[in-house]
Amino acid sequence: MAETVRAAPSPLRASTPERWAEQALADEHALLGDHAHLEKKAASNALELLQRFPEGRPAADWVDGLARVARDEALHLLQVTRLLRQRGGELPKVHTNAYANELRQHVRLGDGPAELVDRLLVAALIEARSAERFERLVACPAAAPEVSALYASLLASERGHHAVFLRLARDVAGRAAVDRRWPDLLDVEAEVARAQAPGPRLFSWPAG
Repeated sequence: MAETVRAAPSPLRASTPERWAEQALADEHALLGDHAHLEKKAASNALELLQRFPEGRPAADWVDGLARVARDEALHLLQVTRLLRQRGGELPKVHTNAYANELRQHVRLGDGPAELVDRLLVAALIEARSAERFERLVACPAAAPEVSALYASLLASERGHHAVFLRLARDVAGRAAVDRRWPDLLDVEAEVARAQAPGPRLFSWPAG
């Protein structure tokens, strides 16, 4: 069962304009295909992080939390690809994600615990942005009922994953260190999000 948390105000510093959803849904197949690839990459990221639990600390909570995230993301991949096929589309073989790639450029590579904290915080940002985009799609009048229902069903899971990554980052470095780093990455995320090109992608930015 996916971890669920009570909905809280979004920490994001750049709110996605409501017009984004209608623009993204202009090519529903492309949007769902993009989303499917994002779920695959999210599952892979959780599994890779699972092996990096801090030395000298109990591994059970770390492994359990990330294993649940990976399981949820794999299930989401299945759900999205099924809906894509039902709607007459096919999963594209090629995919790029400029938004996540640009966020990861701000990870402090080679800096031991700091690198791990940044990777966890970037994952938390991606989950927070995903939840916000799902909310936009659920509320969009242009969304087909099946599409709206899918995104409504995924919201609690995305919020839960955001909380998991933040908690694990605090386990690594302590709340004070994470609370110092988090505002900087929130600023970075806002800049990166607004810089994305428009198009039928989960992490695009609307035109106009």
